[in-house]
This record gives sequence, C-alpha cells and structure tokens, in this order.
Amino acid sequence: MSSPEIASLSWGHMKVKGCSASYKDCKVWPGGSRAWDWRETGTDHYPGVQPADLEEVLRTGVQTLVIGRGMSEALQVPPSTLDYVKKQGVDIRVFQTEQAVKEYNALVGQGAKVGGVFHSTC
Repeated sequence: MSSPEIASLSWGHMKVKGCSASYKDCKVWPGGSRAWDWRETGTDHYPGVQPADLEEVLRTGVQTLVIGRGMSEALQVPPSTLDYVKKQGVDIRVFQTEQAVKEYNALVGQGAKVGGVFHSTC
C-alpha cells in the first residue's frame, strides 16, 4: 500500500490526494490520512510534537516520518520526540511545512513507506 500524496497546501488548508476531506493539520500514512487534532494529546506549539502524536503513524510500519512544523515553524519538536522516533528504527525529517510537504511527496514518488504529520498554520 502506498502513501497518499499531499495534493495541495495553503495557510490553514491541506488536501490529500484521494481524500474528499480537507484538513487544517493532518496525519498521513501508507493507505490513509486523517485530521491531526492536537486536543487528543494536549499538544501545543510549545513544548510541541509529542510521541503520542506520532504513535498512530508509526504503527503503520513507516520507514521515514516527515514532520511539518508550520508555515513559520512555530511548532516545536523536542529532542525527546526525535529520540523516540529514532528508537523505533524510523528515519525522521523535520522541516518548515512547505518544505516538509515537498520532501514527503518526493519520498512518495520514490515509492518509500513514508508517513507524516503536518501543521498548516503558524
């Protein structure tokens, strides 16, 4: 099963290819996507992305995880979260969201087993 391409990104709005819904923040993995609701894990810009935010995507067996920190990179990714992902044996790449989407889509185009979490505003 392949990872879905991110079809479009603009401030506060993301579309995933093959999905009728649009997202503000989203999670994507081989064969699926859904809204990333920060309230589920109590996430905020600081301290930022928590391991609990990533578990659902990591359970799909991705080899690479891409994180989009927002258009102005306001969303933090603490070292403890990076360590958590690396201990799972997963390559992690963190970028400003526009760059993260480019990286993610390039990996999708190469047929990589890639997942991502993307913040589309600040």
